[in-house]
This record gives sequence, C-alpha cells and structure tokens, in this order.
Amino acid sequence: MISIKGLRKVFTSENKELTAVDDLTLDIKEGEIFGVIGYSGAGKSTFIRLLNRLEEPSSGNVVIDKQEITALKANELRTARQDIGMIFQHFNLLWSRTVEDNIAFPLEIAGVPKAERVNRVQELIRLVGLSGREKAYPSQLSGGQKQRVGIARALANNPKVLLCDEATSALDPETTNAILDLLVDINQNLGLTIILITHEMHVIRKICHRVAVMEQGKIVEQGDVLEVFTHPKEKVTKKFVAQVMGSDEHDQSEELYYLIENFKKGKLIRLHFLGETTNQTLISQLAKNFPVDINILQGKITQTQAGGYGTLVIQFSGDSSEIEKAIQFIQKETSVEVEVIKDAK
Repeated sequence: MISIKGLRKVFTSENKELTAVDDLTLDIKEGEIFGVIGYSGAGKSTFIRLLNRLEEPSSGNVVIDKQEITALKANELRTARQDIGMIFQHFNLLWSRTVEDNIAFPLEIAGVPKAERVNRVQELIRLVGLSGREKAYPSQLSGGQKQRVGIARALANNPKVLLCDEATSALDPETTNAILDLLVDINQNLGLTIILITHEMHVIRKICHRVAVMEQGKIVEQGDVLEVFTHPKEKVTKKFVAQVMGSDEHDQSEELYYLIENFKKGKLIRLHFLGETTNQTLISQLAKNFPVDINILQGKITQTQAGGYGTLVIQFSGDSSEIEKAIQFIQKETSVEVEVIKDAK
C-alpha cells in the first residue's frame, strides 16, 4: 500500500545542515494501523509530513497505492492529497466556522455539489459521534470533540490513508482512549490504512498492528507490536516498553532487584505469557500436578492488538527434582517462556 525508500530531509539554517529524516525505508500494508514512535527531535513529525509533501523531501521517494507522491507536479499533488487525510495534535480547525462547516471545507475545495456535501457531512458527524453539535463553534467544544471534528474533516473525501500526527497528545487519558477507540472503529469499518505518530507507547500498544521506532531521523527497530513488546532490542525501544510494563531498561524494577538480592531458597522464575497463554490457569495446574510450593512475587499484564503480554515472577521451593519436573512441564506442554532468574541452592 505504502512504500517508502531512501527518504531524507535536510533543513538548512545559517549555513548549518540538520538531517531530520535520514535514509528512511519502510513498507506499510493496506488496512493496517502502523505506529511510528520516538522522542521529541527523533524526526517523526517531519517524516509524516513528507508523506503528503507538506514538507518536500531532500531525496528518496514515497509511493502510495501505486502512485509516486514524490514525483507529482503541484496540480497532480492537490488531487492526490484527497486520498490522504491528516489529523493534527492541535486540531487546526477554522475557528470562525461551525462543526459542519469545518467538515465541509475540504469538500468545497474539491468542488463537491452542495446537496452531496450536506449528506456527506451529516454522515461523518454521526460516524464520529458529534450529533447535536453541528452548529457549535470550536471554542464551544472540548478537546476530544475538536479532535473528532478533525477526524471527520480528514475523512470527508473518502481517503485511502489517514495520517495522525500526535493526534492524542493534547488530550487527557480518558479522552485519548475514546479517540483511539474511534480510530480502531474507522480502521475496521472503512478498511482505512492509518499511520500514527506518537511519543506514547500505550497508544502504540492499544491500537497498532506494527510499529517502527525512530531515533535521530532513522528507524532503529520495527516489527509486530507484540514482538517488539516482548523482545525489544534497542535501548530506546526498551525505554518505551518500560512506559507500559513498568520496568527499567534491564527489565528489573527496584522491587525485583530487591527480590533477587534477598532470595535465599529454591528457584526464582520469570514466566513470559504471550497471546492466548495469558488466559491459561498455569499456576493452578502446577499446584495440582507437582508437590512444590509456589509463591507469586510480582506480575504485570498488558493488552495489544495482537493479544496479551504479561510476566509473572514466582518462587519455586521444595524438592529440586520436582521443581525441575514443573519447569520441564511448562517448557514442553505450554507456550509460556521460562526464565530462571536465580537458583538458590
């Protein structure tokens, strides 16, 4: 659906060059929600503006639905942008226009007849949950309502791609979740490809299928969200995962470090649950089948679009041979990953 090759953007100021996006290559599948995460200054907002040429690339090319965006002339680009909706962190609404007039604006530019515009606007107002607010002005709306207007406006011309530049970072957590739920509904019901830029890992966790991590203008890691959560490779990725999982870059919280240092008996085990395994009654099975004592010390679970991911730290104590049998049972009979943190023999 979207193919990006060798994309680069260099800004020049006072005879100094700043490379904001550096040789970025990426493929995004049709109908997926693809997240791009990075800290401030990573180049992610410049990247997303290069996709519809709100910023002109220094080099490289972008192909969306078999059309090379970077090769289009000005009049061709105006037409192509109708297939690329965009929503912004600070809404970018027209403050002198009502909700329905804001949504109708791109339809006016596209030359859509008035009767058709009216029907389309009402359809979009229902879709984003703004019925009854048609005549309100932006100053009369909450942050979440403003972003719903922004989403409706971005969808006005039935785009194939929706670009979201920090679309929830100006919103409170409850409103953020509501907007993310709306984006998921749009993705599923309209089959829309969504590219979402953020610095918040819980946004990636909640709605994205795949993710790319940006640092200093480059993509340093990418993959399925669940895989990135469970096996982060880069230091920056581990920091983002820690936002959600509550662990530091070495995956050892202060509590766990204390447990390790003071562990004197048996085996200290960390279990990694993926997808459907998060619903398994594993501890109950172990207690019934093996004469060992099991003490649950620490646990965390989170949900992604691809399923759940969780860790559980437990203490096994008792006969060493029975402990080994219990561990072998987990390894052979389940898909739960086992990590022995400490063996206090």
